[in-house]
Amino acid sequence: MYPRAALIGLLDSRNDRRLQLAEALERLGDCEVRLIESTDRLPERLDVLVADSACVEHAQWEALTSRLPTVVIAEQRNQATMLAAVDAGAVDYMIDPLQHVMLLHRILFRALGQHRQCQAAMHERDRLEHLNEQLETHLTILREDLQAGGQIQRRFLPPQGQVLNGVAADYWMAPSLYVSGDFLDYQAHSERYTMFCFADIAGHGASSALVTVLLKALFQRWLSRWNARAPENLPPRWLARLNRELLSLGVGKHAAIFVGVIDRETRMLHYSLGAQLPRPLLKTSQGTCVLPGEGPAVGLFPDIEYPALQYPLPESFSLWLCSDGILDCLPGKGLDERLEALCQCIGKVDTIAELRTMLALADALPDDLSFLTLTGFRHE
Repeated sequence: MYPRAALIGLLDSRNDRRLQLAEALERLGDCEVRLIESTDRLPERLDVLVADSACVEHAQWEALTSRLPTVVIAEQRNQATMLAAVDAGAVDYMIDPLQHVMLLHRILFRALGQHRQCQAAMHERDRLEHLNEQLETHLTILREDLQAGGQIQRRFLPPQGQVLNGVAADYWMAPSLYVSGDFLDYQAHSERYTMFCFADIAGHGASSALVTVLLKALFQRWLSRWNARAPENLPPRWLARLNRELLSLGVGKHAAIFVGVIDRETRMLHYSLGAQLPRPLLKTSQGTCVLPGEGPAVGLFPDIEYPALQYPLPESFSLWLCSDGILDCLPGKGLDERLEALCQCIGKVDTIAELRTMLALADALPDDLSFLTLTGFRHE
């Protein structure tokens, strides 16, 4: 159903026929017929046109049919005139229309329906193009925001290649997008302790990156408040506090985190961990092993206690921490095979650069990927 009766223009050279034809069409219903004297004076609201081939010059058909759906009528079959009109875009033609008024009525409404569908499709196309332009603009703004966020996030990272209390720290971080859901930090506390944290926030993108900003702030706050007593208690208490902070945010974010304190005097590693995967690897002259211990993810469950673990460090060691993005880059069919492959790879290299070369890691990665190494105490 259309909102109003269709307005049909009738341009006919025969005065005796056009009145009869107009009345016959209106009797069939749903239309009003307006008699047209010239193609130069077409009403604005005209929906469809019936034009006598004798009233229109050949050169006028294209302009006429591009403006309105047009049906050509003629008294006799004149192939040249009909072909010119159809070639210019007329939707149909009819010989002796007074004898076929009902058919003409159906042709006109079919042409009108197709014309309205075409107009609706063009309107929808224009609307979608406008929405697409808006989307492109928003994506550009979002991309610029993420690039700025990535630059700010990199400023939060510690200087590379630092030596803290006889422990050399180095790292490599590659976000899968503009910002990373991985976080790492290390600092010296007095001339005895080296503190470090390595975290992999679940998910990608801006929300995970914002959680790393929270980790940075909390890591700084806890280190500034620590009185250098009972280093074995610092990692599990910090994880428990961070667990409460993430749950209180209510953003549905959790993290795999490893927190450690290296005591230079006792050469002891105090640490705690929450769902760290792959688990940290310790490389010594005796080989490469996985640090013992397990803990639940941080930010998933309330009232969780995290383990307080210790591991004696030899005179020469390298501690390797990798985010779970490495699992997509290792050979092997299952998790166990890939973890074993990682252990073997680290056993053959001494630096992060060598590991990247061995695994042929490029900048474009399916997941955030980070490495952190802490090497001691050969730098004393």
